[in-house]
This record gives sequence, structure tokens and C-alpha cells, in this order.
Amino acid sequence: MQVNFKILRQSQNGAPRVQNYTLLVTPATTILDCLNQIKWEQDGTLAFRKNCRNTICGSCGMRINGRSALACKENIAGELARLEKIHGQSGRGEGVENVPEMTIAPLGNLPIIKDLIVDMQPFWDNLEAVEPYISTAGRVIPEREFLQSPEERAKLDQMGNCIMCGSCYSECNARTVNPDFVGPHALAKAHRAIADSRDHQLESRLEQYNDPKTGVWGCTRCYLCNEVCPMEVAPMDQIGKIKGEILARHDAQASRPIRHRKVLIDLVKQGGWIDERQFALRVMSNSFRDVKGLLSLAPVGLQVLKVGKMPFTFEPSEGTAEVRSLIEAVQAHEADQKPS
Repeated sequence: MQVNFKILRQSQNGAPRVQNYTLLVTPATTILDCLNQIKWEQDGTLAFRKNCRNTICGSCGMRINGRSALACKENIAGELARLEKIHGQSGRGEGVENVPEMTIAPLGNLPIIKDLIVDMQPFWDNLEAVEPYISTAGRVIPEREFLQSPEERAKLDQMGNCIMCGSCYSECNARTVNPDFVGPHALAKAHRAIADSRDHQLESRLEQYNDPKTGVWGCTRCYLCNEVCPMEVAPMDQIGKIKGEILARHDAQASRPIRHRKVLIDLVKQGGWIDERQFALRVMSNSFRDVKGLLSLAPVGLQVLKVGKMPFTFEPSEGTAEVRSLIEAVQAHEADQKPS
């Protein structure tokens, strides 16, 4: 079958341009094999990274048809099926063109060196920032071996599958708007250190990851990191587990992010819906304790009043009692799971 590849090409600090290449391929041909074919047969100047060709090294991470993935893992048939699904969901209904197009671009949130090759140094720097290693005390060599039960080791399996391909980092909206945020890859590795029974720095790590800009509260929970991870590490889930550890150790006065989460749960328990009037006042002004936070609400409040959208009453949703019982059941279960 014939496929048209539209590849975003760019030199360092240069303007990007799209270059087209037409290939004859089979449905089983991987995107990486297609790029190799272009480089070997049509344009030797095309630059991209590759190594293992077997979804192990993570070198060939790039954006394929709008989402970050490994070129060695994705093939023509899979991409066509995904594009067909996107066309169907958009309501256009005409499906993929007679000569389908594959759009290839470099990973996002990273400086471009050339074509599909990006500078990974910020990625590695942010990983280093969370100190993703077992503490020094945990690395003291014992007389025989490092002992862990199978259950303790199993807690590390999911995070240990990360191959550092950069796909989650590329898609991270929080990283795009907040350059201080370390990124989902780093915090997934951070949770691996927290979950490791051999580590001796749990409390200091949690305080480090509690930072409102660089740490877990910088995550906007957009779910894209989970969606694109080729190894099912689920970085957002690992970030959520770190948040849970932090929330269990602090009350609502500790910080605005912690208060945000605790007030949200309290209001849902009270009314099913969230009473946005209480939510804003309790979170931003800390129930009138934070004058600066209270004043920050004034512009939005005045605008809402001006357009007549200020809610002066609140009606609990149907099924509030059931919602409350579910939340309390989950909280009781979590409390039972914590070591005494």
C-alpha cells in the first residue's frame, strides 16, 4: 500500500518545515522501518534516534499523528485504525484518505537539535532533581544480600518498567505551562523510591515532592501521560499515590494545594455537588484567614456578579447520602490498609 509521510523537519534554532515522502509499505511495517526506508532510499539527511527496535530502550520516541509514541512499537495498520476512529468520533465519517498520511514530529517540551532529535538534557535534569535512588543507608552492602519479600518487590514492578522514552514528558500540559514542574517521568520514579522498603528517607522525600510548583501539586491530572506511556507505568497514578501519602500527613492548614483536595472531598460529602461559593472561600482565603487570597477572588467575583451568574443558593444533588457513604467506605478501607 502507498502511504504519504509528512515529517516536521527543523535545524537547531531554525524555522520548522514539513517535508513529504511517499512509501510503498505493508500494514505490518513499523513507523521506524518507514523512517529507515526514507533515510536509506530517499533522503539520507533525515535525522532521528533509534537503537533496540524492540520497545526496550525508548530511543525512538516521537510524535506520531499527534501523540507521543515509540516508532518501533507502532505500525501502519495500528495508526490507520486509530485515525479511522478519530475520524468517526469527529463526525466527519469519510474515513482516512485513499493515500493515507502519517504526520511525524519531534517530542514536545524539549529543545530540538535536528529534525526528530531533541535535546533530552532537561528531561534528565528533572529526573535527577527528585533523587530517584535508594537512600545511602539503604545501599549499605549487607553480609549476604538485600532482602525483600516478593510482596515488597512487587510494589516496584510498575514503576520499574519505565524505559525513559520521554513520551509522558512530551505530552505533559503541566510541564508546558510551568517550567518548574519536574514532569511525570520523574515523579513516577519518585514513587518507586517511596514504595521501596529499603529506602530510609520517606518523610524527607514527601516534603520535597510536596512543593507546589516542582512537585506533585504541579500535575493538572490531564491523564495524557497515562494514555501515551508504552509500558503502562501510569505516571499520573503514581503521582496520585504520592499525593495520598502527603495528604495523610497534613491538615488543610498546611498549604493551598492540600486544602484544595481536602475541601473538595468535604464539600462532595456534604452536598454531592461542589458548593463553589464555599469552595473558593475555604480554599483561596482559608476561611477568611488569608486576606491576600480573599482579595484575589475579588476580580472574578465582581465579574460573576456583573453577568448575573453568582449562585446565592445551593441545592444538594440527588444521592448525596450514597456518595457520602461511598467516600467514607473508601476512607475507612484506606485507613485499614495503612501499617499500624
